Amino acid sequence: MSTIYVAGIGPGSYEQMTIEAAEALKSCDVIIGYTVYVDLVKEHFPGKEFLTTPMKKEVQRCRMAFEEAEKGKSVAMICSGDAGVYGMAGLMYEVGQDYPQVQVKVLPGVTAATAGAAVLGAPLIHDFCLISLSDLLTPWEKIEARLLHAAEADFAICLYNPSSKKRKDYLNRACGLLLRYQSEDTVCAVVRNIGREGEQNQIMTLKELQNTQVDMFTTVFIGNSQTKKLGDYMVTPRGYKDV
Repeated sequence: MSTIYVAGIGPGSYEQMTIEAAEALKSCDVIIGYTVYVDLVKEHFPGKEFLTTPMKKEVQRCRMAFEEAEKGKSVAMICSGDAGVYGMAGLMYEVGQDYPQVQVKVLPGVTAATAGAAVLGAPLIHDFCLISLSDLLTPWEKIEARLLHAAEADFAICLYNPSSKKRKDYLNRACGLLLRYQSEDTVCAVVRNIGREGEQNQIMTLKELQNTQVDMFTTVFIGNSQTKKLGDYMVTPRGYKDV
């Protein structure tokens, strides 16, 4: 039985890819992925066959991987971050139902939440949640409900896909919802191009965040009621000092 590795390549730099994922890609004949992600790894795996599809061709990309595996090739499907966090792992298992002779093995990677948290300090030390602001696959009404419940429950929150050309005001709208339950002085931050050239970060208040311009390469961090700014770092205490 052939195996396809579904590998998270981390936030972008080769150094932040797991050893397991790197070894899997070295052993494969074919590496398949979204064009941008393939470009991030291509120089580190010379001699491989690379196949790509653009955005919105995810099902086609998965079928391509299975078809290559059925030819007897060893295949890796790559995703940025972790393949099981807003990645391709779930779809690969779904599409894989049509290819019973091919096994799928998911290899974990470093997702933007943890990579960005490391840049900022320790904003996710306690309970936190991840919410994508993209309504391409999820209705905005459901995203809105998740934001409100997370804020009411005092989670630290990490936002993926905070803006795009068609969704320029979504972060502003999200912050407006969070302000129903959170103080405008809540410590927040943005990190752009995590683990890639041009990495930048900025710590600010929730009120300031509401009018901050971001893009699809930005990950947003919203603290809970205990989160504080310590020098140049964002820290959410877990409570060890109070025990």
